Amino acid sequence: MLKPRWGKGINKRTFNEMREMGFDLLTSGNHIWDNKEVLSLFETTDRILRPANFPEPPRERCPGRGHVILEKNGHSLLVINLMGRVFMDDIECPFIEVDRILAQQRNPVSILVDMHADATSEKYAMGWHLNGRVSAVVGSHSHVQTADEQILPGGTAYITDVGMTGAFGSVIGMKPEEVIRRFMTKRRVMVQQSKDNPGVSFVVITINDQHKATNIERHRYSVTGLDVDEGELD
Repeated sequence: MLKPRWGKGINKRTFNEMREMGFDLLTSGNHIWDNKEVLSLFETTDRILRPANFPEPPRERCPGRGHVILEKNGHSLLVINLMGRVFMDDIECPFIEVDRILAQQRNPVSILVDMHADATSEKYAMGWHLNGRVSAVVGSHSHVQTADEQILPGGTAYITDVGMTGAFGSVIGMKPEEVIRRFMTKRRVMVQQSKDNPGVSFVVITINDQHKATNIERHRYSVTGLDVDEGELD
């Protein structure tokens, strides 16, 4: 029986569990540094990415990497992890950083960009910025799957947010009554992970031999047989 682990960020145990389930690569976002074990993971694997546009001051390289090329079944996929700046940390410009990465790519290859951002406008802007230059731009962070999946005119698949893996009977994964109390009182209220109607949201993207997207489908399924740990988040 699958038993999800509670907590922010990622640790070695959860990383290994997800790899054993068949995930080829994990992207991330603003919680990437929340668990210190990620630093040792970065030293041993390239199968977890941090946003590529974190700053790198002189003589202080940022741990990990923000993009990688996956090779599988005779196909190659360049995955780029970016993070937005609107309502989030004021880090380096994701638009400039992705242009820099693409300029270094000499050989034609399918390209997937995870744009981890809060503002829908910033995600849409990235989709149009990369229209025709990458195979897909998939948004993340809001925990709510959007219904705007589309193929942009240049052959780039786009969705503003792929959605959440967690309890659908919740407020972005947390028990609703506690989140409501936090909003109403404007005080710090401990919130707990919801166990109501766990499920998974994802998209399936078809890419042709010219590295253009021909189809994108969104899916959202409830699942059964999960034993979910209780946990609190302040």
